[in-house]
Amino acid sequence: MKGLKNNKLYGLIGKNIDYSFSKEFFTNKFKKEKLDCTYINFDIKEIEDLKKIINGNDISGLNVTIPYKERIINYLDFVSPIAKEIGAVNTISFNHGVLSGYNTDYLGFYDSIKKEISQNTKALILGTGGASKAIAYALKLLNVEYLFVSRFTNNKNHILYKELDKKIIDKYNLIINCSPIGTYPKTTEIPNIPISLITNKHIVYDLIYNPVKSELLKQSEEKGAKVINGYQMLKIQAKESWKIWNTEIK
Repeated sequence: MKGLKNNKLYGLIGKNIDYSFSKEFFTNKFKKEKLDCTYINFDIKEIEDLKKIINGNDISGLNVTIPYKERIINYLDFVSPIAKEIGAVNTISFNHGVLSGYNTDYLGFYDSIKKEISQNTKALILGTGGASKAIAYALKLLNVEYLFVSRFTNNKNHILYKELDKKIIDKYNLIINCSPIGTYPKTTEIPNIPISLITNKHIVYDLIYNPVKSELLKQSEEKGAKVINGYQMLKIQAKESWKIWNTEIK
């Protein structure tokens, strides 16, 4: 690991990110490890504002969250082969003016779910944004069949929420919410799935961590399902981002 310079600045690019996990995680890390580093939220209304952030600050590394994980790729000088295949970036390193994009979301999900995977596991991915693409990549590595669920679709590997019925819910025993539905402050909202069909044979995984137990997880748990929130995934992806920022991997 490279020796850290004084006053290193890291941050998060996103929209409406007051709830940010990353800021709290890294601020606590810096304090605990007595690192002279700062982590701030760069809440931007449009992806075009990224240039102002970069030009106006001496940044050592960035995380990226909703809704910019896909669109930010066009602003980078280099994208890792894995991030390119996924089609989304959540980590940016800065090296002599070169902006390099990586994806650590898939690692976070992979490590947090692998113990729950069996030969019979099949997954429904709720949502089609940048996070869902990382989840799909991890499921491929785990040899898990999956199907995207979205509001609009022209893709053969996607179905509409209104198509979810007992046959499908019974077949796909791992349900992963990659949409922001249910995130603070709109904590009473829930993805449009037939909760009544959830059973004790299901695992329901919600990438949301605030609240700790989303409405989706509460209702699924009442039906007997095992529920998992996104906190462990976020911790793992954050640690992997730190490795990228501070090791010679490029």
